[in-house]
Amino acid sequence: MFGMTWAEWLPLLFLGVMGLALLVYVVLDGYDLGVGLLLPAASDAEKDTMIASIGPFWDANETWLVLGVGVLLVAFPMAHSIVLQALYLPVAVMLIGLILRGVAFDFRVKAPPRYQPFWNRAFFAGSLLAASAQGWMLGHYVTGFESGVLGHAFALGVALTLPAAYCLLGAGWLIMKCERDLQRRAVGWARRFLWPMALGLAAISVATPLVSPTVVAKWFTLPNFFALLPVPLVSALALLTVRWVSTHPALIEAGHGWLVFAATVLIFVLAFFGLAYSIFPNIVIGRMTLWEAAIGTASLNIVFVGVALTLPVIIAYTCYMYRVFWGKARALTYG
Repeated sequence: MFGMTWAEWLPLLFLGVMGLALLVYVVLDGYDLGVGLLLPAASDAEKDTMIASIGPFWDANETWLVLGVGVLLVAFPMAHSIVLQALYLPVAVMLIGLILRGVAFDFRVKAPPRYQPFWNRAFFAGSLLAASAQGWMLGHYVTGFESGVLGHAFALGVALTLPAAYCLLGAGWLIMKCERDLQRRAVGWARRFLWPMALGLAAISVATPLVSPTVVAKWFTLPNFFALLPVPLVSALALLTVRWVSTHPALIEAGHGWLVFAATVLIFVLAFFGLAYSIFPNIVIGRMTLWEAAIGTASLNIVFVGVALTLPVIIAYTCYMYRVFWGKARALTYG
């Protein structure tokens, strides 16, 4: 690794940038998708506060998706063509969901009151479409785009688990951002979606070796098995933390509700690094390594300059935005 040339390092750097962008997107847009999925369970007044809690953030969160897909397109165009060809339909469904969310976000406030329930349902529908499509895409990616019954069943399992995980993430966000009745309701949502997410993750963990020989080779050989054992153990500990905090109201009242969100984020991060370890150095499992998929070094050098300039700006803007708009949410209004 340390003896690699600059030409060999460049694709690895771009893979890191793409991975960072997608991980940040899943966490940041994941909680606001979760809030959208939880919307039908709230009262009308609570819906306004829930939307307000993500109001300053949700569209900027999607910047990270654009960055991740953009890096895949310009740095690994051959991999991009394979992925897009295999996932064209779920990508279209995800984009429809994201567009529907954007339209509903504005129209639910600006439209006459009698139309607000319709736009609330549209916001929920867009969130469900986007979350389920992302799960379906992830499931098929892990299987190397296996088109058989087992591959489709695995993708369906991920498509059902990811919305539950987003709901838990959204509930953790609302526990931090809201107060009184809505906060207590969010604690109940966290308890409700904890076990579907945990059972889904357990089922996926058991099924993944069955659909991906690559995972078997990376995880279930010695000494790798013992070296990687902390990943599932820490994930289990994070799930128990969510359970402990959400079942002890005194901890929420003492200001420790952020632990629900933090523990859920930790699970996402561990799952991401587990997946990254499982597929590396492939960028398309079983078909193409990242060096085979990368464009020429001269082109990567030019793209590197652009990424080096834009990535710090995106990071700085994201941090500044969360600092400015941090605090408890109030009902969303337009002047």
